Parts: sequence; structure tokens; C-alpha cells
Amino acid sequence: MADAAAGQITNPGALGAAAPPAVDAALSLKFYKDMLLIRRFEEKAGQLYGMGLIGGFCHLYIGQEAVVVGMQALVGPKDQLITAYRDHGHMLASGMDPRGVMAELTGRSGGYSRGKGGSMHMFSREKNFYGGHGIVGAQVPIGTGLAFANRYRGDGAVSLTYFGDGAANQGQVYESFNMAELWKLPVVYIIENNQYAMGTAVSRASAETEFHRRGVSFNIPGEQADGMDVEAVYAAGHKAIEWCRAGKGPIILEMKTYRYRGHSMSDPAKYRSREEVQEVREKRDPIDHLGHKLIDRGTATADDLKAIDKEIRQVVNNAAEFASESPEPAPEELYTDVYA
Repeated sequence: MADAAAGQITNPGALGAAAPPAVDAALSLKFYKDMLLIRRFEEKAGQLYGMGLIGGFCHLYIGQEAVVVGMQALVGPKDQLITAYRDHGHMLASGMDPRGVMAELTGRSGGYSRGKGGSMHMFSREKNFYGGHGIVGAQVPIGTGLAFANRYRGDGAVSLTYFGDGAANQGQVYESFNMAELWKLPVVYIIENNQYAMGTAVSRASAETEFHRRGVSFNIPGEQADGMDVEAVYAAGHKAIEWCRAGKGPIILEMKTYRYRGHSMSDPAKYRSREEVQEVREKRDPIDHLGHKLIDRGTATADDLKAIDKEIRQVVNNAAEFASESPEPAPEELYTDVYA
């Protein structure tokens, strides 16, 4: 796995030098709690899948938590989020209730899509979460459309459109880039480069492996950030969102990150060594990395972090209990929500 680099900008100086808001003790603790919630939630989801309580596809976000947590800490009340099928972390980071998310994963009526969407197709208009999408790259033109609506309304909102390194090779992505720059749409394209598109290493499938450069032919600036460091994500995200709010058009953020589990729960991930995964876990884990910082800065003690973990595990256990106690959708639900 290539080492992540931070702050590499395709158009040097294009983004300006505005400093991000300071990461104070309260914000750094929020980063830690939000990332840990996603980690523990995904671990529980993996357990429930193994028990047969979650059916269909299930893609876990373990290892990539810093990306969405750092970005979502910057959004305003009207900003939107849209992503692909590895979406549970994005839901939680946008403020969706863990109980409703877990209930949807298990196909229960208490879920965000009434048990009919499952892992890959949840939605929350209240939280401006415009869904996980099962078709590779399909969310990119939709996210671009959200940005078009923002520009049309002139409300200052920004669309955060997430996709992976595999989806970055889709043709619809480049059609979206062209239109977004042509119309100066307020969209941040966040490429979560977790090194492997399904089971294929980036170097084997992409002629240009520096994904922040993918907008060069459309005059879209890009920056690469360390997606395993939530504070680095936060800093890069601040510049990108401010670029969009200033009416300068789209921007690309490449987050160099890593997923610990297989592409989905059915993937044994034999295309990489255990040693590779273990090395990332030991040296670059985003939660452990921030935890050490909190202790070194005197923001929290080791006992404080243990107490946070205990509290979050209870939240996740409660979500699992809520899901197990929620009824399955009634048969007549097959005929609801078919059309808007």
C-alpha cells in the first residue's frame, strides 16, 4: 500500500491559504466519539450479518472512519451528502439515529426505509442524506444535480459527493465533472481511495493513480489528503467547502484511506496479505492515532477513552436490540413508496 500524502494540490495556490477553524478539545473529542461510533456499529453489523440477521450485501466502513467524520464536521444545515453502498458510516456521521440505521440493515419496519432498502439504499431527507447507491458511480451525477439545484436556488449549500477509487473510472463521473465546471456548481467530489476497487489494486486498474488529478482536463482543482488522519481531512475539507461557497465551482478531494475488511462481507480479501492489513492497523489506524494525540495533549486520559468506548458500545447494543424488537414490514408495504 502506498503511503498517504497530505496537501498535494494539482493547482498550487488555487485554493488559497485560509486556515481551517481550530480543532479545540471539544471538537477533537467529538471526532473521536464519532469515529468510534462508526467502528463499533460496523463491528456489530458484521456480527449480525454472520448470524444471518442481515441479508443481501453488506459493505463495512471499518478503517475509513476519519474521512466522513472530518468532512461532516464542516457541513451547514443545507449541505447535502450522497455516497455509494459503503454507506453506514456516512449515515451515522450525518446524524442519523443508529437505531433506525440498524433496523434498516436487518430489514425491519423501524428502519429509515421501512425495512425495504437494506444496507445499500437508505435515505434521510431530514438529515440531507440522499442515499447510498448500489450502482457503481451512479451517485456522482445525482450529487452533481444536487449542486445544480443549490446554484439555481442560490442558497449557498454545497453537495458533498462521495465515491471510491473504482467508481472514479466510470464515464458518468467525467460527464459530471465537465458539467460541474462548465456551470461552476458547488460540489465537493470526495474520492475515498481505499487502495482496492473490489479486489483489484489501484495500480492494476487505473492509468492515473493520483486521483486528485482526475479533474485537470476540466480545470477542476484537486487536493490529496491523508484520509487516516481526521484532522488532515478536516483541514482539506474546510478549504474545499469554502472554495465551493465562494462560487468558484467544483473541487476534488482524494482521501488516501484503507479498508480493513473485504470489499463486502462475502469477500475473503485474498488479494492482499494479512501483514499488509496488520501494518496499517498498527501504524495508521485513525482512531488509535487520534486517541494517542488526545492523551499527549492532555485532552483525555486512557481511562476517559475507555469510558467513551463503554458508552458507545451501549449505544450500539441498544441499536441492535431496537432492531431485533422491531417488526418486519407488513406485506402491503410492497406497494408503498413505489413512486414519489
